[in-house]
Amino acid sequence: MRSLLTAAAISLAFTLFLTPVFLRLFRRWGWGQVIRTPEAIENPSHHAKRGTPTMGGTIFIVGALVGYFVGAYTGGSYPTVSGLLVIWMMVGFGIVGFIDDFMKVRSQRSLGLSGWRKVIGQILVIVPFGVVALLAKDEWGLTPASPAVSLFRDIPMLQFFLLGPIIGWLLYMLWLSLIGIATSNSVNLTDGLDGLAAGSGIFVIGGYSLISFWQFKQACVGSGPSDAVVSACYTVSNPFDLAVISASFVGALVGFLWWNAPKAAVFMGDVGSMAIGGVVAAMAILTRTELLLIVIAGVFVLSSGSVILQRLYFKLTRGNRLFLMSPFHHHLEMRGWAEVTIVVRLWIIAGMLAVSAIGLFYVEWLTLA
Repeated sequence: MRSLLTAAAISLAFTLFLTPVFLRLFRRWGWGQVIRTPEAIENPSHHAKRGTPTMGGTIFIVGALVGYFVGAYTGGSYPTVSGLLVIWMMVGFGIVGFIDDFMKVRSQRSLGLSGWRKVIGQILVIVPFGVVALLAKDEWGLTPASPAVSLFRDIPMLQFFLLGPIIGWLLYMLWLSLIGIATSNSVNLTDGLDGLAAGSGIFVIGGYSLISFWQFKQACVGSGPSDAVVSACYTVSNPFDLAVISASFVGALVGFLWWNAPKAAVFMGDVGSMAIGGVVAAMAILTRTELLLIVIAGVFVLSSGSVILQRLYFKLTRGNRLFLMSPFHHHLEMRGWAEVTIVVRLWIIAGMLAVSAIGLFYVEWLTLA
């Protein structure tokens, strides 16, 4: 417990107090937000955001790393493969986003990496993650990931390797790629208003921290308490370390949100939104709650879902729009809602969905206990 609390506190303090230092460096380097011309026309309020320091995701990535390693070593719970895999996804996806942001800032245009180049970069991060997650075993013989689709735990009927090793590996990698790419791009789409993605990410990843801590308390093997209910225990590798890294990331986001909330002094950029997506995807996979991701990260699903529906409706009706503008939060802007109102209400929705997912997770445990 000391590791978890220390990690969260160090991360929070790092981003809360050191963000102004980073902002001075960002201004010196010319890392200012680039606003697309069509966006400025349709949303005139966004034009005023041009030049605001961006790529702030690098701040909470570094803050989360510092908090995690300090918390782990000072608390006596040392880094494990599971925790390092979450870091791999966070940093790997963050690097893809950083390249995209840097290209935009350097050219002063909103044209960074193309969609397919982003996908290729994400796959290059996901493939080694998937291989290590399925092959590396802890001291109790558990692997961080499993070769099955999961909801609250693995679903036996949805084992990928029932069709043989080659097809099994292909299906497994496709499944992880779908989760990683969909999640990171959904967070990226949500990052359109000050503080929206960061605040929502706090609820989502905070929910995963609670889930992984409960899995630690009810672990079938390892350092869980002796009073764990065997009939409902969890075969998750190093769940406490997952709780520590996710708590560290939440702490970093909370400190960053102080500067990112409306009116934002810094934007997280694609480096930040993709890093959040990487952490969310990794936590869903490693806690074996992949399908529960749809509920716990529902506010991110809302953003990507509204974009998909807008495009489908546009094609089916040959030019008509379902929303005034997508993602959905921009539709609310076009309806005249104030930015702060939209952000706070979507935070409330994010919190309600995270609590609902945790409730469903706990109810499933109760039915087996």
